[in-house]
Amino acid sequence: MNEVNYSHVLVSVITPTFNSAKYISETYRSLCSQSHANWEWLVTDDCSCDDTFEILVKFAQTDNRVRPVRRSLNGGAAVSRNESLERASGLFVAFIDADDLWLPNKLEKQLLFMRSGIDFSFTSYSIIYNDGSSSGKVVDHLLQREFTYHDMLKKSATLGCSTVVLRRSAFPFLRMPLLRTGQDYALWLSLLRSGVIAHLLPCSLTKYRITPGSISRNKFRKALRQWMIYREIEEISFFRSLFYFFFYAWRAVFRR
Repeated sequence: MNEVNYSHVLVSVITPTFNSAKYISETYRSLCSQSHANWEWLVTDDCSCDDTFEILVKFAQTDNRVRPVRRSLNGGAAVSRNESLERASGLFVAFIDADDLWLPNKLEKQLLFMRSGIDFSFTSYSIIYNDGSSSGKVVDHLLQREFTYHDMLKKSATLGCSTVVLRRSAFPFLRMPLLRTGQDYALWLSLLRSGVIAHLLPCSLTKYRITPGSISRNKFRKALRQWMIYREIEEISFFRSLFYFFFYAWRAVFRR
């Protein structure tokens, strides 16, 4: 593998937006604060009816790293992320949701972590409330360091979307399944199924915001989504799915 200067590589940052005007400026500021400044922000707006897109356009007028587009029809986060992925040109792809935040050294630390040839990395993250105050909870920091496909079927790690960085050359067809929720988890499974390992950097470098009415906070819907991914996306047998679902349910209740 050719020697790469990781301090200068381009990172394509993928964000879907929908009515994100309340948070998008803060998310942008967290990108601007990065010690690794060579990034492009590929934002696909999914027909917002607030002024999200107008805010993004203003950013783009003064910062050529910001590259927003607007969909003509609402398609969901998976469709928006895929449209951004199609425009990616960086050596690495990172994800951040429109209401989440990165610490200033997030990209720098994660790229240095991946210098040894890691293709798939993620980090621990902290939970913040809607107003930005800390919940005091940190996720994925007391875990093993490497995760396989079977580990993630058991949901051995939460693997927050806004923490993930991928080496683009390792995944030539990088697309999220067209699910309304859980598309990120389904993508991680599809990548790990090939034998790739997900490597954890146990540093909290992202702030994940809990917002009112978030689908991801509904435990019943999350459980149904988990079962559907086992049976319909991964095509795992009924009894094998029960085996994995037991681990998922146990961790959902008792995970620290």
